[in-house]
Amino acid sequence: MRKSKPGLIPVLLCFVLFHSACAQNPPSTGMAYVNEEKQVQNSTVLLNNASYLVPLQGLENLKAASVHFSYQYSTEFDSLLNKYSKVDTFNGNDYLTGLKNITTLALDLKWYNTLIVELSPEDVNNPQVITFIQQNQKLKNVVIALFGNGSSFAKLNDIGVPVIWCERVSPVSADFSAEAIFGGVAVTQKLKATYSPRYATGMGFLTQKTRLQYTVPEDAGVNSNNLLSIDDIAHEAIAAHATPGCVVLVVKDGKVIFNKAYGYHTYDNQQPDKLTDIFDLASVTKVTATTMEVMRLTEQGALNMDSTIGNYIPYAHGTNKDNIKLRELMTHQAGLVPDVRTYEDLKPSDHSIDSSANYPTKVVDNYYLRKNYFNDMMWPKIMNSPLRTRGQYVYSDISMVIMKEIGETVTSQPLNQYVLQQFYLPLGMQSAGFLPLYRFPVSRIIPTENDMVFRHVLLDGYVEDQTAALCGDVSGNAGLFANANDVAILYQMILNKGTYGGVRYFKPETVDMFTAQQSSVSRRGLGFDRWDPITDHHYPSELASPQTYGHTGYTGTCIWVDPKYNLVYVFLSNRVNPKVVEKLGNMKIRPRIQDVVYKAIDKGM
Repeated sequence: MRKSKPGLIPVLLCFVLFHSACAQNPPSTGMAYVNEEKQVQNSTVLLNNASYLVPLQGLENLKAASVHFSYQYSTEFDSLLNKYSKVDTFNGNDYLTGLKNITTLALDLKWYNTLIVELSPEDVNNPQVITFIQQNQKLKNVVIALFGNGSSFAKLNDIGVPVIWCERVSPVSADFSAEAIFGGVAVTQKLKATYSPRYATGMGFLTQKTRLQYTVPEDAGVNSNNLLSIDDIAHEAIAAHATPGCVVLVVKDGKVIFNKAYGYHTYDNQQPDKLTDIFDLASVTKVTATTMEVMRLTEQGALNMDSTIGNYIPYAHGTNKDNIKLRELMTHQAGLVPDVRTYEDLKPSDHSIDSSANYPTKVVDNYYLRKNYFNDMMWPKIMNSPLRTRGQYVYSDISMVIMKEIGETVTSQPLNQYVLQQFYLPLGMQSAGFLPLYRFPVSRIIPTENDMVFRHVLLDGYVEDQTAALCGDVSGNAGLFANANDVAILYQMILNKGTYGGVRYFKPETVDMFTAQQSSVSRRGLGFDRWDPITDHHYPSELASPQTYGHTGYTGTCIWVDPKYNLVYVFLSNRVNPKVVEKLGNMKIRPRIQDVVYKAIDKGM
């Protein structure tokens, strides 16, 4: 078995910590990781993949478990697997001794359709392990990640499942093999020697990179040291009480080169922010949910940007919204007022502390809206609201509330279900969605505002936006929650012109149309915010290119994609906790961090 370079293991373990729930600084000697990764790539081979199981597809239906026995880097391997999809971990050693046995392991795995088995040479020489694989390969999809010298192949002649083999044994090979299983890296090599009749010289399957890779900045030509000032800016924001905490994620060339959590959920400093924490995205919902549905429906011909509201919503007939074009809604040029505050008109009879058939819509704990509140109160007020500046750019939440209603009318499916099924689950976005408390413990969700307007409670897992709250926490303007990794996945797909994981979600021309500037009176695309040509505005940041598109969110979030630099930048925070403050914007925290990234890219290595 080959040994890793002396002194390399501490650096690689630092990388593992960097990509764990509470990230550390990127290793200052990132080139050691890059050099080891090159050697790992040159010694990694994919075998038995005639069915093209690897890279794994169909993540929306994947029920995966990983099983390890004596492999020493199983923690690192399993951590990387879970960047792509939920993969439960089983320690096979628990089933080799004591009251349990290998048959019990198979029983415990019955609910999984895909097994990823990590093997060392010691494991291959264990007849129980081989029997376990032989039995399960007849019942489930099985992928083997094999590490160590090629003598192990002699024991695998009766194994017909995909085998990703890396001769090198290190944390980097653990990362690389896990990424290869999901297409985060490409497998480029074939066997250079014959090890058994089944595993001979020249055999092997090549794959392409189709998903995000998780690596060090040096792997994308960026010096880690040039990103360290992100720490200073984040700590400055927290010290000034601009936000209790935040998460920063940077993708360059399809590689996650920076992902770090700072601060705490709240200013009591009890619960540190983690990379897996889920944030209220606020208006980032407009592009991450509503616009995605509109793009898909437009591409399918079900929507036309030059058609009118009245063509899709009969209720609009006879109102001043009837002949407004969808293009005007998507560029905020419909003349709509910024918001319609129906919460100011709430009467005691409109809500109850208990749920019932008459009060089914949960707004927050012990607060339920009456049946049909949206149809009876909000929708009429929206449709009869005044038009004041049609043809001019006036940012309005109402535009996306209307677009949600149009989309749901066309699909006959709620927005939250549509985007979850069409985009988030297939992409491997594990946390993204509306109504997060139905799926995740409150401990994973970052609290936002202590709402003194009408809910009178600290909001944790419930949408901060009042309009979205009265829509039952599912609205076109707000209500989406996600962690930073999920946001990065979606926008890497958009940066890829609509493809991710080997699946095409949009045609390139659809992405180009929606992300390009669409107006002569504003910087806006269709749904998307964009780079501001007024240079004094330095928006979204001083160094962003004119190709940049994305959106910001009221809670202190943003997503920006810059095709010129092949860059995705995610910043998530809860600057509205416990009350709304403007320091995050006044201190220019988000753009300053973004500019650090640009400067680091320009400086290179």
